[in-house]
Amino acid sequence: MSADAKVKELGITLPEPKPVGNYVPGVLVGNLLYLSGQGPVRAGVPTVRGKVGRDLSVEEAYRVAREVGINLLGSARYVLGSLDRVRRIVKVLGMVNSADGFGDQPKVINGFSDLMVEVFGDKGRHARSAVGMAELPMGIPVEIEMILEVDAKPRSGRGKAGKGRGSTPRRKVSAGRSRR
Repeated sequence: MSADAKVKELGITLPEPKPVGNYVPGVLVGNLLYLSGQGPVRAGVPTVRGKVGRDLSVEEAYRVAREVGINLLGSARYVLGSLDRVRRIVKVLGMVNSADGFGDQPKVINGFSDLMVEVFGDKGRHARSAVGMAELPMGIPVEIEMILEVDAKPRSGRGKAGKGRGSTPRRKVSAGRSRR
């Protein structure tokens, strides 16, 4: 089953990314897609805040990490046009806003990792770091970034490399000036 079909079968609605700063959701370099770190944010507002081990349990934070995974899948689809272009998830950095003495960051980030395997099967298994942080932006409990290997060219007309749905076509730049 394709990744796009699996997302639909799971009843997941993927949001379009809305960066909360001066950056882009992802950068495609050759056959690698680097996705910016994301948290549990909708319309620029965190859906949950707090420190894991104090304000949230491991189980609650696991669900937050899954939600962050959904946001990252939305960014990947936005940039690629289709999740079916993903060859594999390569590397993940999971950051957990941790209370003093909290050491179960890997259990939290499993919420994300388990979702990637649900959607992509073995292609969703990845190298990973799960680390504790003293603070994260806006007080969010989890932030995750990832690197994906992708088909450099769209398959059968699905999406365009580096151009997500709703984005404007890029203009060529020559000698520092834009051709318009």
